[in-house]
Amino acid sequence: MSKLDDDAFTRVRIILMHGLGQGLNRFLHMAARFNGDIREPLARVRRSSHHMQTMTNWLLPPDDSPIETTIGYEQVAIEVTASVAQHEPDDYLAQNYRFGLLEDFDHLYRYSALLDRLEGKDPNNILQSYTDIAPGRPTWFEHRDPADDLRTPYDRNTAHPLSKLHALTIYTAEYQTRDFYMTVGPMYTDPVARAMYAEIASMEEQHVTQYESMVDPNETWLEKWLLHHGMMVYNYYSCMQYEENPRIKAIWERCLDYQLGQLQVAMKHFKDIERRDPEEILPKDIPEPINFTAHRDFIRKVLEEEVELTAYGHEFMHKDKAPPNNRSDQYRDYMNKDGSPTEIMAEGYQWRPGTEVTAEQPLRKAL
Repeated sequence: MSKLDDDAFTRVRIILMHGLGQGLNRFLHMAARFNGDIREPLARVRRSSHHMQTMTNWLLPPDDSPIETTIGYEQVAIEVTASVAQHEPDDYLAQNYRFGLLEDFDHLYRYSALLDRLEGKDPNNILQSYTDIAPGRPTWFEHRDPADDLRTPYDRNTAHPLSKLHALTIYTAEYQTRDFYMTVGPMYTDPVARAMYAEIASMEEQHVTQYESMVDPNETWLEKWLLHHGMMVYNYYSCMQYEENPRIKAIWERCLDYQLGQLQVAMKHFKDIERRDPEEILPKDIPEPINFTAHRDFIRKVLEEEVELTAYGHEFMHKDKAPPNNRSDQYRDYMNKDGSPTEIMAEGYQWRPGTEVTAEQPLRKAL
C-alpha cells in the first residue's frame, strides 16, 4: 500500500488480516500436537495459510517506522473492536468489547505522544482523521490481577454464531498486537520508550486473556477448526466489501477463495470424524461485515459513560464500588511502584488538531 495515497483503513485491514492469519497458523500447529490422525490435512492447510499471511503482511509500506506501524495497530484495535461491540448480539460480550476498547484508546494516545517526542511526527498522518487522539482509561490503571481478566465464556450450544466469530476475531487480533510489541519494544534505545512498550505489552496480554476466556473451552478441536476458517472467511469478505484500492481488493478476493477452500477441508473432516453437520456451528448466511469506518460518536459515548469502570471477577463495576484494597489494587500498586512509563511519556502532551474535528474535546482527567 502507499503510505501517502491509500486510505488509512487499507492499513487497518492489512494489519487485521495478518493478525488473523497468524492466529490461524498458531491454532493449526496446536491442533496438530493433539490430533495425530489429521496432521497431514492440517499441515497442508497451514502451509497455504502461511503464504497468505506473508502476502498480506508484506502489503505494509516499508516507509512506516515501527512506531508509525504501532499507531496503525492501535487504530485496528479501536475501530474494529468498536464495530464488533455495536454488532455483538450478546450484551455481556458487548460490554467486554467496550471495556477493552477504552484501554486501546488510551494506548493510542500514549503512543501518539511517543511518536511526537521521538520522531516529531503527527500521528494523524497515519490515522487520517478517522480516530480521536485523547486519553481513555489511563494505562497505569489498567493493571489487574489475572483473575480479574477472566470472563464468563459464551455457551457453545446456545451462543449466536456471530458471537463466536467476534470472539475469535478480537482475541486473535489482540494476540498479534501483544506479539508485535514484544518484538519491537527492545529495538528502541530510548529507555522510556522501551519501558512503555513493555508496559503496554502487559496490557495486551491482559486483553488476550480477557477475549480468549470468552470462548467456550468445551468446544472440540474440530469445532474450533471450523470456526477459525469461518472467522477468516467472514473477515476477508468484510475487507473485500470495503477496500477501495482495486489491486489490494483483488488480493482480498483471492484470499477469500482460498479460505473457502480451506473451510471445505475442515467441514469434510468435521463430518467424517464427529459425524455432525457443520451448520450446527457456522452461520447459515454471511453476517453483516465488519464496518471499516470511523466510529467516533460511538467511542465518545462509551468514553463518557464507561471510562471509570473496572473489572472485578467476571463482572464490571464503577471503580469506587470495587472492594477496597482488592487483589487488583495490590497488583496495580506493585506494577506502578516505580512509576508508569506511559504517564512519563505523555506528561504535558496534548495533540493539537489540524484537520481533525476533535478540537473542542477536553482531555479526560486521569482516574
